[in-house]
Amino acid sequence: MVYLYWIIFIVYSAMVVGTITTVLMDNRQPVKAMAWIMAVMFMPVIGIIFYFFFGQNTRKEKLISQHSLDLLTKSSMLEFAVQKDLKVPDESKTLVKLFASQNWALPFKDNEIDIYTNGYTFFAELIKEIGKAKKSIHLGTYIMEADALGNLIADILIDKAKEGVEIRLVYDDVGCWNVSDKFFNRMRNAGVMVETFMPVRFPAFTSKVNYRNHRKLCVIDGKVGFIGGMNIAKRYIVGNGKQKWRDTHMKIRGGAVYAIQRAFLVDWYFVSGELISDRKYYPELDGTIKNDKIIQIVTSSPVSKWPDIMQGYVRILLEARHYVYMETPYFLPTETVMSAMRIAALAGVDVRIMIPRHGDAKFVEWASRSYVFETIQAGVKVYLYRAAFNHSKLLVCDDNVCTCGSTNIDFRSFENNFEANAFIYGKETAQQFKQIFMDDIRHSVYVTEKMISQKRPFINRLWESLVRLLSPLL
Repeated sequence: MVYLYWIIFIVYSAMVVGTITTVLMDNRQPVKAMAWIMAVMFMPVIGIIFYFFFGQNTRKEKLISQHSLDLLTKSSMLEFAVQKDLKVPDESKTLVKLFASQNWALPFKDNEIDIYTNGYTFFAELIKEIGKAKKSIHLGTYIMEADALGNLIADILIDKAKEGVEIRLVYDDVGCWNVSDKFFNRMRNAGVMVETFMPVRFPAFTSKVNYRNHRKLCVIDGKVGFIGGMNIAKRYIVGNGKQKWRDTHMKIRGGAVYAIQRAFLVDWYFVSGELISDRKYYPELDGTIKNDKIIQIVTSSPVSKWPDIMQGYVRILLEARHYVYMETPYFLPTETVMSAMRIAALAGVDVRIMIPRHGDAKFVEWASRSYVFETIQAGVKVYLYRAAFNHSKLLVCDDNVCTCGSTNIDFRSFENNFEANAFIYGKETAQQFKQIFMDDIRHSVYVTEKMISQKRPFINRLWESLVRLLSPLL
C-alpha cells in the first residue's frame, strides 16, 4: 500500500512539473502564466484538469493554410485595388496601416452605416433584408436561441432556401449548447447549409470550449452587411415597456461589405472545409454611395500571430488627445490595455468606461470590481449602466475613430475568442457613437473612489481581489 502511495505521488508530481514547464515554455503574459501555475500548484488534481481542458495554448496552431487564406482574400483584394481616391485621415494612418499589415483588414471607402441600439429596430431591419435576398445569405452568430425570434428567423431562412437562395449559417456550439439539435436540423433538412463551430461533446469538459466563435456577422447578396454585438435571441427585444439587454449593432452598405464577406467565408472554410472564392459573392457596387467614410473589418482569433483588436485598442488609447469613451459588458482588461488606459488618463485624456451595474455572470462581476477601483485611481471615469444589462461593445475617440463589434474588454475576447469589429474613420460616425455613449450616461451611475471604498466591506474587497487572480482564466 505504501508503494502505491509513492507511485501515485511521483506520477502526480511529474504531471505537475510537466504542466508548469509547458505553461512556462508557452511564453504567455506573466500574469496569465502565474495564474495557471498557481491553479496547478494550489488546486490539487483540479488545477491540472482545468489546464488540460481550458489552458492549452492554440495560438501557435496553424488551422488554415496560408494558400487557402490567400485565395479567400483574393476577391476582396481585387475590390480594394480598384478603389479610387482612397484618402485616409492623417490622424488615423498609423492605425489603418497597423490593421492592414498584420490582419489583411483592408480599408474600404464609400459606405453607408445605420446604427441600432435596441433589438426591436435591429431585428426588424435584419428580417427585412433577409426577405429581400435573391442570391445568398451568409449568417454567423454566437447564439441562436430556439425562442420565438429564433424560430421566426429560421422559418424565413427556410422559405428563402425553398426560393433557391444559397444560405449558409454558422453557429457556435458552446454558445448554443442548450439549443436542441432539432432546431438546426429542421433548417438543414429544408436546404439551409448549417455548420457548427468547433462542436464539443461535453461543454463543461473539453479543450475546445475555451476557443469560441463570438462573431456576429451577416451578409446578404454580397451587398448588405451586419456586424455588432447582438446574438439572435428575444432578450434584446423591448417587452412590457422594459428592455432586458441593451446592445449596439450596425448595417453597412458599400465597400466594407466585401470585408465582412471575407470574414464570414474564412469562418465557413474553417468549419466546413469548403473554400469559396468566386467573384459572384463580391458583386460590383451600384455606385450610388460616394463618400470618404472609411471602414476596416478587423478580426482576431487565438490562432492569429498577434492579438489584433487588442493592439488596435491600445494604439487608440495611446494616440488619443482629447477623449476615449468605451462600453463593455465584461471588464477584465489585459495588463497591456490596463496600462494604456492608465497612461492616457494620467496624460489628461478624458477616458471613460461604461459597464453594467449588474452582470449576467457573478464571478466575472466580482473579478471586474478590483479593476474598476484601479482605473478610477488613475483618473478614468467609470459609469454603471442600470437601465438594463448593457451588452454593448463600442469605443469612440477624438471625433475621428470609432469601433463596434463583438469584442469585450476582457482576456477571453482579446486572446481566446474569434472576434470581429468594424473600425470606422470620420467625424460623422464618431459623433454618432459619442452621442450614443452620452445618451447611455443618462441611464448610468457615476462611480467615485469614495463610493467604492465606503460601501464595500473588507471581506467583499478581499474576495474580489482573490477572484481577480483568476481573471486571466475566466
